Amino acid sequence: MNSKSILIVSGEPNSIFLEIYFKILKFKKIKSPLILISSEKLLRLQMRKLRFKKKINILNFSNLDQYKLDNKSINLIDVKYNPTKAFEKVSKKSNSFIMKSFDIAFKILRKGQIKKFINGPISKKEFLSSKYLGITEYISKEFNKKKTCMLIYNKKLSVTPVTTHLPIKLVSKKINKKNISNKVFLINNFYVKKFGFKPKIAILGLNPHCESIHKYNEDDRIIKPTVKYLKAKYSVSGPYSADTIFLKNNRKKFDVIIGMYHDQVLTPLKTLFEYDAINLTLGLPFDRISPDHGPNEKMLGKNISNPLSLLRAIQFLEKNWLKLKKV
Repeated sequence: MNSKSILIVSGEPNSIFLEIYFKILKFKKIKSPLILISSEKLLRLQMRKLRFKKKINILNFSNLDQYKLDNKSINLIDVKYNPTKAFEKVSKKSNSFIMKSFDIAFKILRKGQIKKFINGPISKKEFLSSKYLGITEYISKEFNKKKTCMLIYNKKLSVTPVTTHLPIKLVSKKINKKNISNKVFLINNFYVKKFGFKPKIAILGLNPHCESIHKYNEDDRIIKPTVKYLKAKYSVSGPYSADTIFLKNNRKKFDVIIGMYHDQVLTPLKTLFEYDAINLTLGLPFDRISPDHGPNEKMLGKNISNPLSLLRAIQFLEKNWLKLKKV
C-alpha cells in the first residue's frame, strides 16, 4: 500500500457525497491512491442512477499492505448496507452503516498505516443525536483529544468558531479565556508546523459592536482581557466587530478570524468563497478534513453537485506542507 494513500469515509448514504466522489475520480492530476469506506451495493445503485462507470476493487482492511493501489478503479472497503434504491430519505436506518464505516477507519488510523483522512457529511440530527455537537467532537472523543479546533480553511482566509454547533442561547456560557486560548494555541501551532509562519489572528467580540447595555458584557469582562493576555505570545488582536471585519480592507490583514459562534464566521466565509473551503480538525494525531457541505437532500440524484470542496481537501492533503507558502 502506498503510504500517501488517503482514507475516505462516505458518511451518510443518502447524501451528495458519492456523486461528488465519482466526479473527483475524473481528475487525472490526483496522484494519491484513494481508499473509500462505503457499501458496494450502494455504490452500484448510485453509479447506475448517476450514469457513472468504473471498476470496483474490493479491499481487505485488515491487510492493506498487500495492495499496490492507484485510482484506475474505486478502491473500496465494503461495509454491508442494504438500500432498496439509490437514494432514500435520511433517517436513523443508516446509523449502523455509518458507525461501522467510522469504526473501520479509526482502526486503520490507530495503526498509523494512513495519516490522511476525509469524511463525508452525516446528519447530526439522526446520527449524532444529542450525544455530540458535531463530527469534530465525535472524532475527538474517539481519539481521547480534549483540545481540538474546527478550522474552515481557504488559502486566502480561514475562520474558527470558539463554539461549534451550539444553540445561540447557550453560546455565551461557553465563552471563556480557556476556550479562546485553546483555539489560538492550536491554530498558531498548526500554521507554524505546516506553513512555517505565525498566523495573524483576529478575534471577534460576541455582542454587536463589541458592546452591550446589559450589566454583564462578555466583550469587556472576558474577550478583551483574553486578547491582552494572548498578545504576549501570539500575533493576535481584537476584539473586532463582526459586521465590519470581513470587509476587504479589514480581512486582508489577517490569516485567521476567530469568532465566538458558528454562523458569525462561517456565513461570511461561505459567502466569499462558496465551495472553495475545507473543514480541518486541529489537534488530532492525523490530518482530518471534511468537505464544507452537508448531505444536501434537495440535490440527491440530480447530478448537479459541485465537487470543488472535496477536490480542495484532496489537493490539500497531497501537497508537501513544508513547501506551501503564505498566499
